Amino acid sequence: MERIDKILAHHGFGSRKDVKKLLRDEQVSVNGKFIYAPGFQLDISQDEVIVSGEKIRLQHDVYIMMNKCADVVCANKDGEHRTVFDLLDDSLRHKFLGGELHCMGRLDIDTEGLLILTTDGKLTHRLLSPKTHAPKTYAVGLRDSLTEEEKQKYTEKFTNGFYIAPEGNEAGFDAQPSEIKFEVRSEGESLPPGVQAALSPTPPSPKGQSPLKSPKIDCLLTIYEGKFHQVKRMFAQLGNEVIYLKRVKMGELELDPTIPLGGYRELTEEEIVLLQS
Repeated sequence: MERIDKILAHHGFGSRKDVKKLLRDEQVSVNGKFIYAPGFQLDISQDEVIVSGEKIRLQHDVYIMMNKCADVVCANKDGEHRTVFDLLDDSLRHKFLGGELHCMGRLDIDTEGLLILTTDGKLTHRLLSPKTHAPKTYAVGLRDSLTEEEKQKYTEKFTNGFYIAPEGNEAGFDAQPSEIKFEVRSEGESLPPGVQAALSPTPPSPKGQSPLKSPKIDCLLTIYEGKFHQVKRMFAQLGNEVIYLKRVKMGELELDPTIPLGGYRELTEEEIVLLQS
């Protein structure tokens, strides 16, 4: 049960003072009856609320899947770059009952792909906890092409885990075993949705001078940690360089290939269950 003034204030109808005016002006009804008391309690899971003639969708937590584009940062504010929150519609730029939207894990400014924005802090904490070992899969493009012998060497390294050297102020660490797959375009095999999204052509530059092209994807890598610049540092340790990186899967949830770069949509109920599993 929640107060009507709190619910409407957190669903974008202004301050509680603004909500009180709506109530006085008979603009708010619950289950067909006008409500005047700001402290009126209702059940957001089953009560119907209509404001100014429109039915309001009540929700405690919000879950958004974004196909993050490059050149935006995973931060609320940044004095130099656009943020992922700048890509959101104004209807999502307010506090919800579950709190404010935040990023469920971060992606580097030059990394694309699956990013979850949510108000569900408990789920975020659980999935990002080192104890959870939640898998995250990335489509990776490498500077140097690999021979079959080199692919075998990489596979052994990633399968067994190996030491990663320090980077800047970041300490070195022992990378845990991970899974690498080089054959991402197998003949006769349908690609997973997230990989299909990674292989979609990138849009032209703002000046419109670059033709559409598919990114260079050499492998898929699934890791079970979330260290600073981990994927890039793992390949750098082996003498290669990541030139393209896109997260395509978190846990059992895959990136929807129909979401354009920089686009987003709310998760379905089924997808929320996948994320929580």
